Amino acid sequence: MNTKAFFLTFVIYQSSMTIFNFSPKSNLSNWRIVNDVVMGGRSNGDFSINSNGNGLFKGLVSLENNGGFSMLQYRFKAIDVLLFSKVLIKLKGDQKTYQFRIKTNSSDYYSYVQSFDANGKWQTIEIPFNTMQPAYRGQKLDVENYPGKQAEMIGFLIGNKKNEAFQLEIDCIFLK
Repeated sequence: MNTKAFFLTFVIYQSSMTIFNFSPKSNLSNWRIVNDVVMGGRSNGDFSINSNGNGLFKGLVSLENNGGFSMLQYRFKAIDVLLFSKVLIKLKGDQKTYQFRIKTNSSDYYSYVQSFDANGKWQTIEIPFNTMQPAYRGQKLDVENYPGKQAEMIGFLIGNKKNEAFQLEIDCIFLK
């Protein structure tokens, strides 16, 4: 590798890649809500841009009819994430536990998952790739943790096995 290529690789490695940076004019067409109604449940989530220009995932989780979750997903063209080792998310939550989810391919049946606690204040959540465990419908799988090679979908899920209102305000999501 020549010196110029090495320097460029070093600069890219030291920098970050934005997955999504919310603003008042953000296009939300690739974001979608998946509630437990797909399985007969009664939970209801919504996603919009709030008056501060941030993404706002909010709603009500219901345990009726064996329900209990609401999920926000963002699909995008596959990106190479080999030069990065973690996801950073600037957010403000409601003192509840959420999951951050990532898929290598949007068609994969399972996601790589890591839980985090929203402390009620603005915070930057840091999720190392190697801590993200494969799971399908709440069950951990006997597959290696997220290999950090490619990403095509991210998501946020709330499903704490109780009836509860929720609200998660998201400013930006990036790789480091």
